[in-house]
Amino acid sequence: MKIAQVAPLYESVPPKYYGGTERVVSYLTEELVRQGHDVTLFATGDSVTRARLEAATPAGLRLDPNCRDPIAHHMVLLDRVVRQAGRFDIIHFHTDYLHFPLTRQLRTPHVTTQHGRLDLPDLQPLYRRFCDIPLVSICNDQRQPVNFANWVATVYHGLPEELCAFRPGPGKYLAFLGRIHPEKRVDRAVEIAERAGMELCIAAKVDKADRDYFETRVKPLLERPGVEFIGEIGEQEKRDFLGNAHALLFPIDWPEPFGLVMIEAMACGTPVIAWPRGSVPEIIRDGENGYIVDSIDAAVAAVARVSALRREDCRRHFEARFSAQRMARDYLAVYRSLHAAPTVRQSVA
Repeated sequence: MKIAQVAPLYESVPPKYYGGTERVVSYLTEELVRQGHDVTLFATGDSVTRARLEAATPAGLRLDPNCRDPIAHHMVLLDRVVRQAGRFDIIHFHTDYLHFPLTRQLRTPHVTTQHGRLDLPDLQPLYRRFCDIPLVSICNDQRQPVNFANWVATVYHGLPEELCAFRPGPGKYLAFLGRIHPEKRVDRAVEIAERAGMELCIAAKVDKADRDYFETRVKPLLERPGVEFIGEIGEQEKRDFLGNAHALLFPIDWPEPFGLVMIEAMACGTPVIAWPRGSVPEIIRDGENGYIVDSIDAAVAAVARVSALRREDCRRHFEARFSAQRMARDYLAVYRSLHAAPTVRQSVA
């Protein structure tokens, strides 16, 4: 198939540091190319891909000090996509909802993966207005706030099987990986590790919007004994960071749409201890590849029971459900279904 992948421009594809959406777009794009499909990636100019690259900006916008209005760059990106739409059998958007009005004019089949949270009240009128746009969710729970939308599939994220090497031996520290934000609850992770008597290593980025929270609420926690803050890390560092951990702590306090770090940990053989929010119950099988807990006490008890889990089982669970090959296969089924369906151009008064 001739496939267009349209990535957001905040990070390169793949991202050099943090960036879940761009990472998934990279894994999907490269796997589709590997399977022999003709793929064009609309992304930043510093992206690295075997697909044909259509660069809309020279580099990712998040770390560009000269970028004041990222939406302006995305408008240029989407115009480039629309102008070339006739070249493709399917256009796969990963740009949230920015492209929704433009899709009214497209004759080329298209689908949009929703990578973010959908429980914000502001989104209700938007998704009702564009209730015909074909959407893919990344977990079933993500759909609930806008279950009236045109959901055509749920496709769980996947990683290349060779990306994270399996580590058979248990690590000596607990890991927290992600970004510093109140909803991520790094404070819970600190308390769990302290009460469990284990070292906690934190690898996380701090966005400008979260700088005050970091300085006032998180930084004092980092001064406690046994807590090490590494900061934002890249792909190579991440593999060792997760693979050498005793367990990954995922103590979220929000409806996480997926949580890529959970399957990255499982790929290394590292169990996950997580709160039952968002995608967690769909990814973690309690007592098999981790534990699902709902309190600090339960989390501390789970840390003590981690050694009862087989790291080989965590890896097998990853291979069976969360590989890039499986992800690409699921998306190809969506593409073919939409390509075979008659094109209907929606007119909304």
